[in-house]
Amino acid sequence: MAPPSKRRSGHSRRAQYTNFFGYVAAVGGALVGGVLLLVSTTNASAFSGLRGLASDAAAPASKATAVGRTQSQGLFAALKGYFLAGSENARLREEVAEARVRLAEAQAIADENRRLKALLDLREDPPAPVAISRLIGSTSSSTRRFAMLGAGTSQGVQVGMPVRSPLGLVGRVLETGGGASRVLLITDTESVVPVKRASDGIPAFATGRGDGTIQLRLISLGVNPLKKGDAFVTSGSGGLYRPGVAVAVVTALTSDGAIAQPLSDPGTTEYVAVDTRWEVAAKVEALPPPAATTSPEKK
Repeated sequence: MAPPSKRRSGHSRRAQYTNFFGYVAAVGGALVGGVLLLVSTTNASAFSGLRGLASDAAAPASKATAVGRTQSQGLFAALKGYFLAGSENARLREEVAEARVRLAEAQAIADENRRLKALLDLREDPPAPVAISRLIGSTSSSTRRFAMLGAGTSQGVQVGMPVRSPLGLVGRVLETGGGASRVLLITDTESVVPVKRASDGIPAFATGRGDGTIQLRLISLGVNPLKKGDAFVTSGSGGLYRPGVAVAVVTALTSDGAIAQPLSDPGTTEYVAVDTRWEVAAKVEALPPPAATTSPEKK
């Protein structure tokens, strides 16, 4: 019988050796892997050097990946900011506008506290103010100069009481109501206030001119001793205004006196104090203290 043209692999010695060494390599690799796994489990630092070398070898690739990720995130952020710039700017504008409103409110509160503190520092014992209230209105274009006070008879305000601000005399109460009063300003043409020069006591009368200024008329006519910048205060004559309250400063000279600018502007004055009439306060101060009563000794 003739032999077949092709033999099976089992009849080839080379194929047998190839299969044998393949099995040996597989078994040997499995054994080596098991040994390495056992060693790494029992001694974690055994292959630290190899891991370090592997990390160093992979570092350039890791850095390149990280840089790419960062740049991609920055690109996405830039694109997002570009498309959302309008809404962000609108939101920031609203926040800035709101912050400005809050700042203005805080400044207004601070100014109000400052004016109140300055007004309270004007109080004296005696006399103490009858009331401290707001000026709720004043005339600015009329020839008559009045102001409305937010206090009336229910707060103890009476006709004729002087009204002053932290800067000086404002006027006197002309009419009273239950919760409001009308004040005749010192710049009104019907207002006459006895004054004196603060430096040497030269007497004069301060009359309103109806235009926001005051006419100072000297009592003693002759050489006009006044000069620009002279300050005038109330003299206390007449018993209405207590002496020493600031009134006005000379701005121009006339033949019989001067034109002066009031120190207190009702248009910018918010809080004022209402004082007792000077003659009433002086009488209260002049009253002797009540005598002490003693009970008779029992016999």
